[in-house]
Formats: sequence, C-alpha cells, structure tokens
Amino acid sequence: MRWQAEVLCAGVTRGEVLRMDAPLSFWGGVDPASSKVVLAGHPQRGAPITGKVVVLPHLIGSSSSSAVLLELIYRKHSPLALILGQRDAILPIGVVVARQMGWRAPAVVLLPDPPFVSGDMLSIAKDGSILTTGSRNTSR
Repeated sequence: MRWQAEVLCAGVTRGEVLRMDAPLSFWGGVDPASSKVVLAGHPQRGAPITGKVVVLPHLIGSSSSSAVLLELIYRKHSPLALILGQRDAILPIGVVVARQMGWRAPAVVLLPDPPFVSGDMLSIAKDGSILTTGSRNTSR
C-alpha cells in the first residue's frame, strides 16, 4: 500500500518499523548513549531505535527532546526516519540543527493515525510518499 505523508524534514530511506505503543518523549524516554527506550513502564522499554523507522502516533512534549535527538544523530544512533501522528516542531528542530552541522539526519514526516506496526518494512520517498515493502512480523 501507499500513503502520502506531509514532509517536515525530507529524506529517502527504507527500513523496519518500530512503533511506539504509548506516548514517548525523547527527553528522559530515550537514552542517547544506547538509543534504547528507557521510560519506565513503556511497552517498548529496552528497544533500541537506531536504524529503525520510528512511528510515534502520540508524543509527550519536552523542548529538550530535540537535544536528545541531536545527540542520537551525533553518536550515529538515530532512527532512519520518524513518522509522527501529530504535528510537532520539537523533534524536527533536532534534525534541522544536525543538517546545519553537516550530519546525516533522519527524515521526519507527518501522517495522522499511522497504521504501521513494528516489523513492517517501509520505504519513504523525498516527497513524503510511504510504501510498505513487506513485514518481518511473522505473526500477522
């Protein structure tokens, strides 16, 4: 299937989805040294976000989340892309700053009610089109 997302920070990538099943703030919720979700009680606690297409249907705001994302990018622990279910300026700021520094940074797109689940394989184009390319989730 194909979806059209709104581009917040353009990029081209292909990878496996890690869907956050509960709201998450990068500040206090993701360890920038290991890229693991560390928020107590979070369903994805312990899961690394490095090299994943991270789907965030709901966010918990913290202006410091952009700094955590920037640190992840600097350490080469960032996700391949972020698919946001609601408009956010904080995470894209981290991407914009990283690109100003000349660092490779993830694409960020907006797609309300993103239908993707962990294990889905997606391609994201520069224009924001998202194409499912398979699934590593064998239980579906």
